[in-house]
Amino acid sequence: MKIADLNIPGNILLAPMSNVTNLPFRLMCRKYGASLTFSEMISADAVIYENEKTIGRGMSCEDERPLGIQIFGNSPEVMTRAALRIEDIYRPEIIDINFGCPARLLTKDGCGAALLRAPRLMHDIVKKLSDEINTPVTAKIRILKSMEKTLEIAHLIESAGASAITVHGRTRQQQYSGKANHEYVKKIKQELSIPVIANGDIIDEISAQSILDHTECDGIMIGRAAMGNPFLFRRISHNLETGEMLEHNEFMQRISDLREYFDLLEEYGLMHTVNIKAQAQWFTRGMRNGRHIRRNIADAENIEDIFQNFHNMRTHSE
Repeated sequence: MKIADLNIPGNILLAPMSNVTNLPFRLMCRKYGASLTFSEMISADAVIYENEKTIGRGMSCEDERPLGIQIFGNSPEVMTRAALRIEDIYRPEIIDINFGCPARLLTKDGCGAALLRAPRLMHDIVKKLSDEINTPVTAKIRILKSMEKTLEIAHLIESAGASAITVHGRTRQQQYSGKANHEYVKKIKQELSIPVIANGDIIDEISAQSILDHTECDGIMIGRAAMGNPFLFRRISHNLETGEMLEHNEFMQRISDLREYFDLLEEYGLMHTVNIKAQAQWFTRGMRNGRHIRRNIADAENIEDIFQNFHNMRTHSE
């Protein structure tokens, strides 16, 4: 897939997710086949006020390139100033604008999905960034109930200079409930000339192939299904390349990945930034004896306790 002048080796992207897509997690997703990863969303206002914790979310390394950094805000001027600073510090390959997050933390301040009610402001934000920074600008949106109004927004974003658009097939009101409607993605792809990326309900090999076939979009973006499951990218990329399912031991893969993830957090000095027990529970979602696993994680006093419990479970099951 090509976005502006950037040739991306593949078309499976990791979505930006708050408190999830830190550098260690992104590195693991890249290792397993993610073609492009995005940072946690970064507040433009916080960048301007030089909030070190916020700016630190863009931390990267050469092994993860290409990198996308997503920002949010509601002022073309402030967002451009923030993007210029991010560009100077991190040199990302893409700067993405968040027009899709439905969380009240953002929408109450007129950011994220709240901007879908202000198409001209969305246009002005994209245009100012596209005109004033060197990095390609992309945007991530949600759909409106009206197909016509959704298409209008997509056209405005393209005309403002965006190099690609990601469409989550749910409305702001749906949050993450119900089903994503990829008819909107299909229609947007038919009408726009820039790359269109589908997001929403891509949870496994079958859904990935089905959505690519149905929408004929340029790529897919995986979000919540990847939480604690970076190996999902290997499974999907293998299936898209060969048409076959990749055989693997789910239990052993998840535990191995959790250990590697913790090692990377330690290596980059980020262990203090995460909730260790919550992260461990993400990595064990969907596993057999899930309730027992979660209880053991909650009772653990340290990381080694967590892994000792996993070892005991494996021993007893053999």
